[in-house]
Amino acid sequence: MWHGIPRQDIPWFPTVDPDTCIGCTLCYTTCGRGVYEMQDNKAVPVNPMNCMVGCNTCGTVCPTQAIEFPDRDLIWKLEREHKIFKVVRQEAKEKMARQEALKARAAAEDAVAKLTTRVRFEVAGEFSEKRFLIQLEELIKDKPYDFVNLRLDVPTVKGAMEKTPAFMSFDVTSTEQEDIQAFLPEVRELIRRNGLTLVSENKLS
Repeated sequence: MWHGIPRQDIPWFPTVDPDTCIGCTLCYTTCGRGVYEMQDNKAVPVNPMNCMVGCNTCGTVCPTQAIEFPDRDLIWKLEREHKIFKVVRQEAKEKMARQEALKARAAAEDAVAKLTTRVRFEVAGEFSEKRFLIQLEELIKDKPYDFVNLRLDVPTVKGAMEKTPAFMSFDVTSTEQEDIQAFLPEVRELIRRNGLTLVSENKLS
């Protein structure tokens, strides 16, 4: 359909003069609608009805003028006879609505991408007497944050009791999918206050 008119009712398609065509393939590579195929080094419009009504780019770029199209008066006559502009205006309205929806979606995705909702901390140091886990729990009390995926790697039980350095990793996340950046300085300060070493801090989402 072309603005409410069946495409087969619109005789707009290219005609190629095989004697003039030099097989340069310019029309074949230029057309994005699959109208042409190359056969015996000649351009053949195998799908003429795929041609967009009003388009004659292939004819314009043809170096030997081997491609012809109907006169544009044909299109203007169809526009008048079928009174297409009511349909065109509705199509334009729908297109604008789709574009606005895409813009709104892109803006929302951009806003989400700028949020930091999950960060992984990796910390090294001596944990045995620091009540660090309890302090983490106290830090998030009555706040929309949580510590998840906690992992403590200790070389040996005896080593831990003898204050051998260990490694801990955990994720800071929002329980409400909100930005957590304002909370991260408190986490860093807790690590510093306990004499631990912040090995890495990586945004996960």
